[in-house]
Amino acid sequence: MSGDHSRSLGKGSAAPGPVPAGLIRLYSMRFCPYAQRTRLVLRAKGISHEVININLKNKPDWYFEKNPSGLVPVLETSKGQLIWESPITCEYLDEAFPGKKLMPSDPYERACQKMLLEDFSKITSLLFKHVLAVKDGQDTTALKAEIAEKFGKLEEVLSKRNTVFYGGDSVSMVDYMIWPWFERLEPFQLKDSLNHTPKLQRWMEAMKEDPAIKATITDPQIYKNYLQLYLKNSPEACDYGL
Repeated sequence: MSGDHSRSLGKGSAAPGPVPAGLIRLYSMRFCPYAQRTRLVLRAKGISHEVININLKNKPDWYFEKNPSGLVPVLETSKGQLIWESPITCEYLDEAFPGKKLMPSDPYERACQKMLLEDFSKITSLLFKHVLAVKDGQDTTALKAEIAEKFGKLEEVLSKRNTVFYGGDSVSMVDYMIWPWFERLEPFQLKDSLNHTPKLQRWMEAMKEDPAIKATITDPQIYKNYLQLYLKNSPEACDYGL
């Protein structure tokens, strides 16, 4: 079975057959923010696809032939071509498939999005560091201040651009690329990090109206419960709630 909410394949499972013509396959995990980036782009562009979820706490041996690192997301084409690393999968989809282009056509605007993404990639590790610190009962005051400061920089970008979204007046690639971590701020216990960023808050509300976001969003309580299992290394984590 394949689909966003299908059960994950784990050790001992049979490898799926070739990708049917006219489809692209995404190897994913329901709660993974990196794989959600690719799911968002597939939805936003209306690309015919199938999803095979992988149990990241109990990976099938055959999966390492798809991606030696064993991580998701991975795209597989009907020709057997394999693409991994979330920004690369998203850029590939935007270039390889027709329809709405999510990356700007202007080279400078494209560079701006990539620079923003590079800055944001330094924040994701801080967010997960906070999750682990809370789990271990550590004082997170300094870490939260650092995260709030980074969000302040993202607020400045929106102020300078004077647009609702990072790509302008409509959702573009960089908006989708950073969204999954904002969706998780509540279960990460970091919602108050946005208290002094009204434009970022407005961006979040606007993003929640986007059809691709609506189709992939996870209820914060479900994510919180998944996270507890994941942090215990439970092989049940990836299929939580199914």
